[in-house]
Amino acid sequence: MTERLQIQNLYKIFSANPEAALQILANGGDKNTVFDKLGAVVGLNNVSLSVPQGAMYMVMGLSGSGKSTLARCINRLNEPSAGKILLDGRDIVPLKEEELREVRRTRISMVFQHFALLPNKRVIENVEFGLKLRGVSPAERRRRADEVLSVVGLARWGYHFPHELSGGMRQRVGLARALATDADILIMDEAFSALDPLIRTEMQDELLRLQRTLNKTILFITHDFQEALKLGTRIAIMSEGELVREGTPQSIVLEPGSDYVAAFTREIDRARLFDARSVMRATAPILQSERGILVGDAAGAAGPGFVLDGEGRVLGALDAAALGRARASGEMGTPSSDYVSVPGNAKLLEVARSYRDGRPIAVVDEDGRFVGTLGVDELLSRISSTSAKTASAGDRHV
Repeated sequence: MTERLQIQNLYKIFSANPEAALQILANGGDKNTVFDKLGAVVGLNNVSLSVPQGAMYMVMGLSGSGKSTLARCINRLNEPSAGKILLDGRDIVPLKEEELREVRRTRISMVFQHFALLPNKRVIENVEFGLKLRGVSPAERRRRADEVLSVVGLARWGYHFPHELSGGMRQRVGLARALATDADILIMDEAFSALDPLIRTEMQDELLRLQRTLNKTILFITHDFQEALKLGTRIAIMSEGELVREGTPQSIVLEPGSDYVAAFTREIDRARLFDARSVMRATAPILQSERGILVGDAAGAAGPGFVLDGEGRVLGALDAAALGRARASGEMGTPSSDYVSVPGNAKLLEVARSYRDGRPIAVVDEDGRFVGTLGVDELLSRISSTSAKTASAGDRHV
């Protein structure tokens, strides 16, 4: 997957003399040492991460962890003290003011926590604002503003003023303004934090809907781990200006790696987080006959078998006893239609609702082709498990 944004060894020192603070950190000191010796504040301490194109990348942590400082360094509202910020491979840290303005106008857009709308301008004028700064013609920017207002469900509100809209609607205007510029990266800094819980949930659902359509690269800053799990394809967790854990939502819950991260994961509803594909067992071919291809547990463990057609779709199932006889005799037997089929992306809560006592579970992909089998023991274990497991490749403990 193409890396749209790469952060390499990024530091931010709030001081008139950041070099002295950087030297202390290079010698093994921490932010407390820097503050005690220099009175300087370390906002970011050697942060490195990569945001793939089309990802919904969540950056989270408690207040003061450095997450918002990171967002502001990326578009250089805060000037980094050291390190690189690569946008499609180009370091934007050395850019002069004119080049930086162009990046902000065309490459990176922001959605703020408190809307940041112009109160004396109508909704459609607020949405047009970034395009106006870019020098887009009035007719074209009006066309684009109308288009994105329709996308976010505010087509009828373009000629109203912000004070006439609810909080959720105003946040949609802020989102529409960012989308109107069609920037490569959308930074959302605590964008939903000021909203009431119900409206916040609606905006999260709206963002997921838009992302399925637009496939934007989004860096989303939040202090809410539930929000990070719901929205994110990857999550970076920060503490004291440092990146302490990075990976997929599922891997972070399974292997927090520290007490700090574990505190976020403790109350997570695993049944709503993990899907069938994450806990299914791999299978391997056992027999082939005119009835189809019989597959069973790849490790040879006891369990159900499934008979597939030539395209990999399930024709029927064999229970554990029938599969054992097939292994021993080389005869497939007659498959049963008494099984449950679930999509690989079905959450375990949905799988549990679909389960019928004693029936084997087949996991299928979006085209209905068999990809694995799921036992009730694995289902219950993953829902209730609090034990650490190995994180997948590419997930990092820092």
